Amino acid sequence: MSETTYIIDLTLDGQNRYRHRHVLDRNQIIEFSVQYETFVAGEWHAIVRYDSAHGYAHRDLIHPDGTETKTTFRNWDYAQVLIFGERDLKQNWQNYRTQYLNEMREAE
Repeated sequence: MSETTYIIDLTLDGQNRYRHRHVLDRNQIIEFSVQYETFVAGEWHAIVRYDSAHGYAHRDLIHPDGTETKTTFRNWDYAQVLIFGERDLKQNWQNYRTQYLNEMREAE
């Protein structure tokens, strides 16, 4: 069994990052988490996470008030969701950030 973790800065200022973790056993993903995080008002905020917590693959869209909107991926294996999630976060992080910041402003 092997575990891989890394963080990729998405912007030169280091204020947006992609966090990746997966556990491989006999060439099969048995656990994973990929997450987009942004640095706002002096702290890191997790905004979107794809993971296998709770025993199934899903996406959590995290709101500034701490609530989460969960999307499940029925009939997908962990490797499929890991690849999909990684692509989604790397391609759409700016949209997720804009949505999150708009929700923060609305809550003020």
